[in-house]
Amino acid sequence: MTSRTPLRSLSPDELASFRAAQQEAYAALRARGLTLDLTRGKPASDQLDLSDRLLDLPTGTTDRNGADVRNYGGLEGLTELREIFAELLEVETAQLICGGNSSLTMMHQALTYLLLWGGPGSERAWKDEPVVKFVCPVPGYDRHFSMLADFGIEMLSVPMNADGPDVDAVAALVADDPAVKGMWVVPTYANPTGSVVSPEVAQALMSMPTAAPDFRVFWDNAYALHHLTDDEAHSADALGLAAAAGNPDRPVMFASTSKITWAGAGVAVMATSEANKAWFLQHLSMASIGPDKVNHLRHVELFGDADGVREHMRRHRALIAPKFAAVDAALTEGLEGLEIAEWTRPTGGYFVNLDVLDGTATRVVQLAKEAGIALTPAGASYPHGQDPRDRNIRLAPTFPPLDQVETAMAGVATCVALAAAEALTG
Repeated sequence: MTSRTPLRSLSPDELASFRAAQQEAYAALRARGLTLDLTRGKPASDQLDLSDRLLDLPTGTTDRNGADVRNYGGLEGLTELREIFAELLEVETAQLICGGNSSLTMMHQALTYLLLWGGPGSERAWKDEPVVKFVCPVPGYDRHFSMLADFGIEMLSVPMNADGPDVDAVAALVADDPAVKGMWVVPTYANPTGSVVSPEVAQALMSMPTAAPDFRVFWDNAYALHHLTDDEAHSADALGLAAAAGNPDRPVMFASTSKITWAGAGVAVMATSEANKAWFLQHLSMASIGPDKVNHLRHVELFGDADGVREHMRRHRALIAPKFAAVDAALTEGLEGLEIAEWTRPTGGYFVNLDVLDGTATRVVQLAKEAGIALTPAGASYPHGQDPRDRNIRLAPTFPPLDQVETAMAGVATCVALAAAEALTG
């Protein structure tokens, strides 16, 4: 027997010996008294330090047209900043709005407006529909799902593949049911799988027939600029593809600088069709006379232009890419060949997706917790936190220092091996 023999291929005696070895390793892990946290995909302090020049900005109080940014107005956001992010997201400046610090807030606003009033193409307010359903690629972003749950919107799961949501599964759900009003997509370096939506999948999503005339795709491009390698993924042109297919109002794109500058003091953006933009601003104007244009201006001064953002992101990459490499190294060292786990090797984004032996994810998280390693709850990447196979765990390595990532992931590998051995020995 070797540690690289698939566990299911071991004899009962060999499997019992493997389990005993893992129990011994786990006891040693617990004895270390660790306190480590891999629960949330937050930027680390050294990443936040990259933007500390914001404390000294802006150096002026007017935009390039001479308007005082300290005053009311400018609901669309500062034009200079809109131009930078239009180039980065490959949309037209006229399609883009710059808002406050949170893209999640803009998503919540858009969904709220749809529920209260409906949008372009709606026959009635969504709240007046008998039921509202959303398609949710899984594994996916837990905050998307909790937002829908909070509104009482029914969630329909479809698989998230390496090239994006399962197109056939989505098409089957939207074709005949007018209650299916929308879907979530994280198109570039998806949370948590790192998947990148291909142009072909994007085209299918933007052109497929839908029973709901006001079907919306919430295109959350949160990680579009977060490359981990020289292989920089190119985001599909959702807005252009939708317009060409005769569905210009279908996609609503969101992004932010939350993991680019300061998570608590960044800038969120939304890009969409002319009709959607006018609709959104009309309702937003009842709640705001303008965003924080001082913050917009200091971001403009920090970056200068789109290339300034790209260079800034290369500095982020230098800090976090070693942490992702450490995750892969630890899982490879501890689990490769055992055929009890699969994990992604993302080229961008903020997460590693770990699938363990069916029925053991909850146990892995429990073992890790008892050893002082906090992980995101098993199933968090599924609607209502319910993974039907109890196998999925989202790993978030960016926040802890590199040495803690190495320690924590070696411990996670031990927990995965022990949980699998327990399951296979009964």
